[in-house]
Amino acid sequence: MKNVGGTDRAVRIIAGLALLSLFYFFSGYWKLFGLTALPFLVTGLTQKCGINKWLGRNTCTIR
Repeated sequence: MKNVGGTDRAVRIIAGLALLSLFYFFSGYWKLFGLTALPFLVTGLTQKCGINKWLGRNTCTIR
């Protein structure tokens, strides 16, 4: 069941791409920080978030 939609999805994808740029353009600890982009991108692209499910949140308007 999809539970990420609309603005939430857009913010996750944009944040994921911004963090991914840290991984690409910088070195050292910034690369590790850039790896935090993966959960944002995965949840934004698949529209499924385990934390939202656990909390009972659903930002997707189409069910």
